[in-house]
Amino acid sequence: MIKYKTEQEIEVMTEAGRRLKKVVEKLLPQIKAGMSTLEIDREAERLIVEEGGQSSFKKVNGYHWSTCLTINEQVVHTPPSKRILKAGDVLTVDIGLFYRGFHSDYSTTFIVDGKSDAKTEKFLKVGEETLEKAIKKAIAGRRIGEISDTIGKNIYGHGYFIMKDLTGHGIGRELHEDPYVFGYNERPVEKTIVIKPGLVIAIEIIYSMGTEEIAYEKGDSWSIVTADGSLSACFEHTVAITKHGTRVLT
Repeated sequence: MIKYKTEQEIEVMTEAGRRLKKVVEKLLPQIKAGMSTLEIDREAERLIVEEGGQSSFKKVNGYHWSTCLTINEQVVHTPPSKRILKAGDVLTVDIGLFYRGFHSDYSTTFIVDGKSDAKTEKFLKVGEETLEKAIKKAIAGRRIGEISDTIGKNIYGHGYFIMKDLTGHGIGRELHEDPYVFGYNERPVEKTIVIKPGLVIAIEIIYSMGTEEIAYEKGDSWSIVTADGSLSACFEHTVAITKHGTRVLT
């Protein structure tokens, strides 16, 4: 069941998103080759607390970190570890902040120390552009399937692959709520839900360079990787649909 938010609740979620943006703005410039992902997570936690929030991800049963930090073929949900970043690694920072009873959720992918090739740079640029296009479809009166259709057409149109087992989602008092926001058309657009004011969703572009298939990383019950070892990336914003228009909260 979809939990539509009141205008007052959306104002609180807007503040949660604003605080998360500040965390990200302070965190990302610190990330460089030679750091462990555990170091990044500790700094993320410190910044979340500094902003008056709590870690959203630590509220997920069994997860004990404030971030998911995926590298190269890792797709989502990879816990921080002693793994050391190298220049040219493709790193996804997925992070959430909980404030006054509501969650915010955000992720971005970038090349560590900015050193890579044109092929990888194009791959990431397509993901960023796809998220921007998808957000433009998140308008009252349209359908969730229009968001999904935009994501799928843009990613597949560039020769990449949607990780179909992983989706965007509703967000609010729980980190993951209804509805699912698929990255492809899993049913005809006209049979998907109509977007109404009060809907708050995390739109996610989760895709890879070589496959739709996922696998669990050996020895880790959380970390999901591409089945063929190809590069993966994720771009995500928390978005609220209000009576006055669409608002990107993160």
